[in-house]
Amino acid sequence: MTQEHPIGLSIRGGVKVYPGTRALKGVDFDLRMGAVNVLVGENGAGKSTLMKAIAGVETLTEGTITMDGQTVSFRSKADAVAKGIGIVFQELNLFPNLTVAENIFIAREPTRFGVDIDAAAQSKATRALMERLEQDIDPDVPLGTLRIGQQQVVEIAKALAQNARILILDEPTSALSAAEVEVLFRVISDLKAQGVGIVYISHRLEELIHIGDYITVLRDGMITAAQAMDGVDIPWIVRAMIGDGSKEFPRTEPPNFGAEVFRADTICLPRLGGGYTVDHLSLSVRSGEIVGLYGLMGAGRTEFLECIMAQHPDSTGHFYIDGKLLTERDVTGRIARGLALIPEDRKRDGLVQIMAIRENITLSALSRFTRLFHLNLKAEAAGAAEFIKRLTIKVASPENPVSSLSGGNQQKVVIGKALMTDPKILLMDEPSRGIDIGAKAEVFRTMRRLAADGLGILFVTSDLEEVRALSDRILVMADGKLTGEFSGQANPSEVIAAATRHKVKEHRT
Repeated sequence: MTQEHPIGLSIRGGVKVYPGTRALKGVDFDLRMGAVNVLVGENGAGKSTLMKAIAGVETLTEGTITMDGQTVSFRSKADAVAKGIGIVFQELNLFPNLTVAENIFIAREPTRFGVDIDAAAQSKATRALMERLEQDIDPDVPLGTLRIGQQQVVEIAKALAQNARILILDEPTSALSAAEVEVLFRVISDLKAQGVGIVYISHRLEELIHIGDYITVLRDGMITAAQAMDGVDIPWIVRAMIGDGSKEFPRTEPPNFGAEVFRADTICLPRLGGGYTVDHLSLSVRSGEIVGLYGLMGAGRTEFLECIMAQHPDSTGHFYIDGKLLTERDVTGRIARGLALIPEDRKRDGLVQIMAIRENITLSALSRFTRLFHLNLKAEAAGAAEFIKRLTIKVASPENPVSSLSGGNQQKVVIGKALMTDPKILLMDEPSRGIDIGAKAEVFRTMRRLAADGLGILFVTSDLEEVRALSDRILVMADGKLTGEFSGQANPSEVIAAATRHKVKEHRT
């Protein structure tokens, strides 16, 4: 296997020190060409730091990087790009107000005689990339009009446009539908055949086993395992990631359902060009109940949650909290009635990156800490500290910027901010997106504790195992409609069948 996949890049003795933390502790890493090099580890294990060092975003404090037998030094991302290294970050780095083509060729625009940008050539090249990715995305539409999964595809196309010899993919499938994942895997196979070395970071362990040729496991800045993928299974990966203390997501609190706390009645959201994005959808949630809303991308799940939070004025139908009609027409009014949303894109919609952890947690409930015209900072700090402890958020200081936290801890800050409003129904859009198995278990335990305390939870997910493990009841959406209702231990094939067609013959409760 080693002869088939020569080493194209090596790190020896890699150390990276940040103020107050040692992110990498003497890492030795080999990247093999024409193969998928899988990199796994819990949030904060050092995966992103290691990849940023390879991509020129960060510089190692100690250690050497060699390519093709020559020592190299990347002082910027441009240095790495010049050596044929491309990276697709987990958090998208795109401009929503520019077109798809402009995003792909930003700072590398083709010109006519060096005078002006050749927009036609740019669009043509983008169209060819989209055909290669089997995506029907118009090069000339503003990027901000695309769903997050389509934006992820654009980010991947942007890296491919630079003809990278080494391509780093950080959680590339976290927002993609099953069909888009299949397309991405075909593209990866094509790139492997061309000799491209791919580093693949993901928390979806089944995915890693399916696509990986080699695996490297990081824990606390150190490599705990590195070998060919032959013989590797999920228990092996989990043990290497978090030791023998790994846990499933077992229910510890008995279900305790109360009266109906939330109901949606015949909700419709018209689609541009005709039809409905949300099509006459009705559902209910009881207090203490966790209801999973499962479906593929484009099913209308996120848009339905947005309708609940008054983000689509053209939607029709009625919502009820504790049996009383919801008449408030803005987000603030709906929060006051007991609704709270954990958004799909925490970076864009859930957090203010430059603000402190404390400020982010209390942001939506500042009225709790105001006295006349003044904010009681002592009470605010105490309130934030309570939620940091309650949700076991790992922070050096509540005054650090929230951007300093790992993805899993950022997600828990968003949950804390929502809980600070004392909701009756918690809406969660992909609550475990981009967080590792340990953080996921903590988030799931938190959700179960909240449900045991009487909170109703409606959560959206594209992860079949997650929806089966966590839900008291599973509702399935396809093309804007409810197409199935199942118990939490539903047959996976039946849930998938409901998600891929308009109707199923039998609904199970």
